[in-house]
Parts: sequence; structure tokens; C-alpha cells
Amino acid sequence: MTVAIKDVLVPDLGGSDGVDVIELSVQPGDRIEKEDTLLVVESDKATVEVPSPYTGVVKTVVVSIGQSVKEGDKLVEMELDGDESEASSATKKAESEKPSAPAKTGNAEDQNSKLKSSEATTAEKKPSSSSDKKSEAAAASSHQMEVIAIPDIGGGEDVDVIEVNVQEGDQLEPEQTLVVLESDKATMEIPCPKAGTVRKVLLKVGDKVSQGTPALELLVASTGQPAEADSKPATEPVSSGSTAISSNEKAQPAEQAARVSGVGEQTVTASKKVHAGPAVRRLARELGVDLAMVKASGPRARILKEDVHAYVNKRLSGKAEAIAEGSGLPKLPEIDFAKWGEVEAVELNKINKLTATNLHRAWVHIPHVTQFDEADITELETFRKAESARLKEEGVKLTLLAFMVKACAKSLQEFPRFNSSLSPDGTHLIFKKYINVGIAVDTPNGLVVPVIKDADKKSVKEIALDMQTLSEKARSKKLSPGDMQGGTFSISSLGGIGGTAFTPIVNWPEVSILGVSRSQMKPVYNGEEFEPRLMVPLSLSYDHRVVDGADAARFTTFLSRQLSDIRRLLF
Repeated sequence: MTVAIKDVLVPDLGGSDGVDVIELSVQPGDRIEKEDTLLVVESDKATVEVPSPYTGVVKTVVVSIGQSVKEGDKLVEMELDGDESEASSATKKAESEKPSAPAKTGNAEDQNSKLKSSEATTAEKKPSSSSDKKSEAAAASSHQMEVIAIPDIGGGEDVDVIEVNVQEGDQLEPEQTLVVLESDKATMEIPCPKAGTVRKVLLKVGDKVSQGTPALELLVASTGQPAEADSKPATEPVSSGSTAISSNEKAQPAEQAARVSGVGEQTVTASKKVHAGPAVRRLARELGVDLAMVKASGPRARILKEDVHAYVNKRLSGKAEAIAEGSGLPKLPEIDFAKWGEVEAVELNKINKLTATNLHRAWVHIPHVTQFDEADITELETFRKAESARLKEEGVKLTLLAFMVKACAKSLQEFPRFNSSLSPDGTHLIFKKYINVGIAVDTPNGLVVPVIKDADKKSVKEIALDMQTLSEKARSKKLSPGDMQGGTFSISSLGGIGGTAFTPIVNWPEVSILGVSRSQMKPVYNGEEFEPRLMVPLSLSYDHRVVDGADAARFTTFLSRQLSDIRRLLF
């Protein structure tokens, strides 16, 4: 088998004098197939992926990112096997015998003259109502309507429209981008050939176009000056279904919105126009990435594949900025509930709004998992009732929650990972040498979480007194910010209300929270027979970035043992 070295040259790029290399997709030693992308080049109006004409191994990459190349310049050297070498020689010979074809892309004046004649024919055939004729006759002395069509796009057919950058009423300058098209190998910006005011946009995102497809209707001044929208009386309709544009409605180029029709009716501003090649756009679609949110590092603010991967990694590692309300999520539609009956709108109070914000942030940023378990508190409840009567004389209300706080403090000493926080950049854990347990308190104004400081150093009686004081302050609206700060772990108890289990949301920046439901008598097998035991359901939610399932199961098992025999809390 013979081996041949072949030079891969810049192919015909539609008459472009020079284009910039903005992406290299191969490096020496890579084995590639025919039609695999070698590199991506960019002109002022198009981004093109240059495919390999051969199958083989890349020996040398001659060009570099940022270099300007033109048709015929050497790009890479490739090592081909014998079969491929013979095939390429035969192809080259056949191509040399073909008559040379004229350049596919002419200058703007040639294209515009062709379009003008085809537009005139289209205008002659287009029927119009009597009101339209009067309107057009009134404006004929100073303006004329032209249909701007898709110019020569290199012979491509059924090319997808991926961006529409204008809307009705926009005043355009020559060479301003109208739409962006994308084929399998190129992304092309289609410019406006002349100045004027957009009368009607004829395309939307998702449409397929070819050369000659009408793109928009443009009002052009017959004197060669841009059509002024306010030259037409405000009471005179521009066309059927259109609205006259007054002088104070002229769009400023920097403030125009590029409306993108299609799914979700998404709208982006012109200042956020995306520059990216077909491969990058395809990758972004596959990963569900909005390219408008990606920071570009390529030439001319071009987004590269590396930029998309960096953005995804940043989001997954928690380095992204806090998500604004609704950001990245489908917008909720407005619903008129009054059409089905009487309604009343009641504004949320400050605590409700703050709670909603904190819970939404935690739910979006933290990958939640909940571990469910049960604890046998038969003996604990017997002891609590006996001591409760005695402590009541001292003004102490002894509840199950006080024992729960003490048992959790003991468990956090045994499993310090549950008493930590993940750094905002997601690179390290912050272990706290103190244990402060927050307890969720339901008040008439909403949910608050006061914190019991140094729970590991206090007795059950001291914890009960702290809980009593904090709960009274919460219900009388006398909690200070310091009473609700510094927590390392939280408990949400619904035992006094009911339920069998639930999934509490982690109180960020903590990494875990314990939910406690109503205890009930259950038949438990002791090895010989079933006996009634008082069981309390436990629901431990945790941040799966910090805690894995095995540790969560160990934590709830250890906690259950502490509650089943409270003598363990003494050690």
C-alpha cells in the first residue's frame, strides 16, 4: 500500500478576498474522515466550516487562529493511504477538465439590480385593495415599496432561518443585518442592500429559504434618501394590518430589539447578537445553552466550543451568578382567574416574600435528596412525660423537639460533614467547630427559623428553655436578626400537626435539614413477637454535592439509636 502526502487548500469561498481563521478543529496526529471539519473561517458576513476532502492523518497544520487566508492557500498536510490517494488524483483530474464557473457571490450592486427587477415583477403581480392603492398613490411621489429578497447564498437551498434581526417600523441602514441563515456548514448574515423603513417582515425563525425568497417589504425614498416614517400622515394607513409610524417611534440602532419568532416567542436585543459557527450552535442546542449568556473568547467576539463547555462547567460547579427570578426558566403566563368567578388579590408580607426568595434559591442551586427513616421513641416518650410534670413547676415545657435537638447535635459531632458548608465556588468545604441548630417556627406572619446556639454544650433542659424563649419572641415579632443567624443545621417539625413524611428544603448555606412528622404506635417485630412501639418518622434532606446516600443513611441510623435510648446522649 502506497502512502501519499497531500496539501489541503482553501476552497472557493464565493469570491471573498480574504477570511480569518477563527477555529482549528484538528491537530497533528489526528485521524479524520472525509468531510470532517478541519477549521472554521469567517468573513464579514459569513462563518464557514472547511471540510476535509480526504480521509487520512493530519501531518502538519500550517495556519493558526487569527491568520487571514484566501482561496488556494495551504491549510494542512495530510497523509493518505493508497486507495484514497488514487481517488483524490482521479477527482483532481476530473475537476481540471471542468470549465471554470463564475464566482457565486457577486457584489452588492449586481445582486441588488437583479433583485430590483424581480421585485418589480412581483409588485406588478401582487393584487391590492382600493384603500391600498390610494395609500400607495399618496406616497408614490416620495417613496416606493421594494421587496428585499434573499441574495445568492452559494447555491444553497432550503437554508434555515435562525435569527430575525428586524421588526416592522425599524429604520435600516445599508448593510445592516436582516436575518441570519444556517446551513450544514455555514452561518450567514444577510445584509440590507439599501436604507429604508421596514414595512413588513416576511420571514420568521424556522423558515427555510433559498436565493430569491422574499425577506421583507421596505419603504425606500425615491430620492435615494432613507424613507422617513413620519412623512406619511398618522391617520393614513401604511398597509392593510399595519400601523403608521410616527417620528418619535424611530428605532435607535443601539436600542433596536432583534425579534426571534418561533417557540416561546423569544426576544433578544441587538447588543446581544451572537457570533458563532454552525458547530458551536449545534453544540449549544444539544446542551440546552443560550448562546447569548456565553462569554466569547474568539476573534471578533466569536463564541468557540471551549466557551460553551466553560459556561456549562461553570454552571454545574456552582460558580454561576445567582439566578434572577425567572432567569433561564420558561416565563409563567398571565392568567385571568376572574373569568371563572370572584377573586381577591392579597399581597405577600415581607416574611413570606423573603422565605419564597430563599427557598427558591436553595431549590434551584442545591441538588436535593431525602433519606427517610423511623426512630423508636417509646422509652423516650415515657421519660419525657414523667419529667415534664416536674419541670412544669419550674416553668419549663419539655417537648420531644428538645430531645431531637440534643440528639441531632450529638449526631453532627459524629458526622461533621453534615455541619459544614460548600464554598460559593464549589471547590472546598467549610467545617464549623460549633453546632447551632435552627428550629422552624410557624407564626401567623409566616415561617421563621430562630437558632439555638452551642446546642452540643447544653443540656436538654437548657435547650427546652431556649426553644421556649425563641418561640415566644417569634410569635410576638421580637426576634432580632442575631436570633436567626449562624445556624449550621435545621429541624422542621410537623409532629404537632400531622403527616407521615415530607421533603424539607435545605436552608442554604447549610447542607442538611431534618423533617420530623407525627409519631404513631406501630407493631414492631422483636424477634419473637410483634409488640406496639411508638415510632417517629424522620426525613433528612441533604445537598448531594456534599453528602452521599450512604452517609445520609448512617446519619439517620445513628440519630435513631440516640432517640431509642436517651442514655446514649450522656456520652
